[in-house]
Amino acid sequence: MPKTLFGLSGLFALTILSLGAALSMGSLEISLAEWTEILRGEETLAADIVLKLRLPRALSGFACGALLAVSGVLMQALLRNPLADPYILGVSGGASVGALCAILLGLGGLLLDVFAFGGALAALLLVFGLAHGDGSWTQTRLLLTGVMVAAGCGALVMLLITLAPEARLRGMLFWLMGDLSQTSNPWPPLLFLGVLLIAILPVAREITLLGQGMESAQTLGVDVRRLRRRVYFLAALAIAIAVTSAGAIGFVGLVVPHLTRLLTGNDQRILLPAAALLGGALLVAADTLARTLIAPEQLPVGVLTALLGVPAFLFLLSRRDSP
Repeated sequence: MPKTLFGLSGLFALTILSLGAALSMGSLEISLAEWTEILRGEETLAADIVLKLRLPRALSGFACGALLAVSGVLMQALLRNPLADPYILGVSGGASVGALCAILLGLGGLLLDVFAFGGALAALLLVFGLAHGDGSWTQTRLLLTGVMVAAGCGALVMLLITLAPEARLRGMLFWLMGDLSQTSNPWPPLLFLGVLLIAILPVAREITLLGQGMESAQTLGVDVRRLRRRVYFLAALAIAIAVTSAGAIGFVGLVVPHLTRLLTGNDQRILLPAAALLGGALLVAADTLARTLIAPEQLPVGVLTALLGVPAFLFLLSRRDSP
């Protein structure tokens, strides 16, 4: 227990550090005197930059990273597959189709989010509807249906990019690689992150047992069918909200669960909040680098999540056995 508390405390400190860096770093440096004015509540240019631009973006990045990481933990536990990631059910593909349609029509802001969330929700309903079929809903059938829907959405994405005028291509590509620059309202992903953790943590022990096998979990009194449907739905909805807010950011939901598991073990009661902290901190740090490395130009944040995370994952993997 002391080791667990130490690990969670370290991840919490890392989160605070990444958020502090996100608020402080940028094309405009914030001096100590300006920070004092901001803390006093004075209305200055620095205060507008920090409170209206950097803070919402940093909070959105944290919430989306945490949602992707938690969803990845849940998918890997339910499917018992270390290669499972949040996008395996095709939700990201549906959101991508919706978002690119909005960009192609010249829509942005709230309408872009509506189109992306609508596409994600449509893909989610399609996957669960087709996987249910004649009532013989199985894990394998759900996985295969998700893969096929994702492949179909990928084809539609390529078609939309092919048909798009050149003026729209940059926005489309940035959205597909993950982009937090258009994020202005962090509350939807933050609120759902809280809802997700409140709904999932009470059944975290059952999810841990489920990861050891359905027969074992049923023997220990777990209602496997009800638990799996509940967790699948919550995880898929979390993915839809994260992708709607930040675009299709890869890597976080696949590798952060493994990184966290190497640090905390496989007890979902600890793993889930730890993954949320690490995933959020990683995405905030990556986004800070994305907007500062070649400022005023910005890089796709999804590229940097891979560049940051792959070496760290390989280093930890080389020091311990694979989870």
